[in-house]
Amino acid sequence: MGFTKSLPDTGFLRLPEVLALFPVSRSAFWAGIKDGRYPQPVKLSARCSAWRVEDVRALIERYANSLQR
Repeated sequence: MGFTKSLPDTGFLRLPEVLALFPVSRSAFWAGIKDGRYPQPVKLSARCSAWRVEDVRALIERYANSLQR
């Protein structure tokens, strides 16, 4: 997808950035993490979680591929 090319190759995204790319509600995203549908966050500190760019890119591509079927 075109918008995933604007993401860096590596790094981290905070939740608002992830939800801007993968538009679901916060609660739906956290439920998806619990269910294993969405990637687990990485704890950067006690109160700071982020997601690997690689994991977010894979999530978007997996979802896009499922829509094409």
